[in-house]
Amino acid sequence: MTFFRKRSAKPVHQATRANLLRSARFEVIPLKNLEAQLQYLPEGASVSVTASPAKTLEDTWTLSQTLADQGFTPVPHLAARMVTSEKQLRQLVSQLADIGVSEVFIVGGDAPDPFGPFFDSIQVLDSILELDHGLSHIGVTAYPDGHGFISEGALSVALHAKQEMLASAGVSSHASTQMCFDPGAISAWLQREREMGLTIPIHLGIPGAVDRAKLLSIGARLGVGASLRFLRKNRSTVTRLFSPGGYDPNKLLAPLSSVLEPLGISGLHIFTFNQIEKTEAWRRSTLDIGNK
Repeated sequence: MTFFRKRSAKPVHQATRANLLRSARFEVIPLKNLEAQLQYLPEGASVSVTASPAKTLEDTWTLSQTLADQGFTPVPHLAARMVTSEKQLRQLVSQLADIGVSEVFIVGGDAPDPFGPFFDSIQVLDSILELDHGLSHIGVTAYPDGHGFISEGALSVALHAKQEMLASAGVSSHASTQMCFDPGAISAWLQREREMGLTIPIHLGIPGAVDRAKLLSIGARLGVGASLRFLRKNRSTVTRLFSPGGYDPNKLLAPLSSVLEPLGISGLHIFTFNQIEKTEAWRRSTLDIGNK
């Protein structure tokens, strides 16, 4: 049995999708081109701040402070492989309260070699939970499209282990999916995980309304290499996914409308690639169409 159907969304499904769009989280990258784009974020938006291997975790924390000062709700990414020492980890965690942050998003990180003692997100999560962290929520990653060098079985075991660790610590959580351009693959993956006991809420990771060049050039550095390799090899798929104005996220979101609620997808995590103006215009336009 599968929850996935290729058909038009019914009104109840449209309402679910609209609710997710209203509360969507925007992911940004600490690069120079971001400053001019911040003005297009919705007032008080939740903003996920990546940990770029080309920057430092302190850069992620600094941008999080800037966003908080502007009235947004920042969620900094803590990349395990970028942590240089236990001391640095303690310092970063202790600074969260000063920023006004009560949530972090823990990733393994894309650095080819660890900068310090942590090889994966489970190790850094375990260390954080031993601290007086003051966090009320921790997000973790999920990979419906697989990972470049970690097997599907290992990814599943790790995800369930993180769910158990967070539940035992009494910390609320969610898992946010890395980008996948195949709605059927997303649905099948999550159905399998639910049947194996995954209960935490899922935030669906989708690309924003970005242009193809930006997606292909930056995406490989953000853990979405498998999807991008697929696109490079399948030009007909690229043609369907990308219009002259850029990628249309509805091509992924609309076919999943009927499974959002049954599979426990409770949030949207939009990868903006710092093209916030286009992405926010798409979000508002989609909500306006749904209200007609």
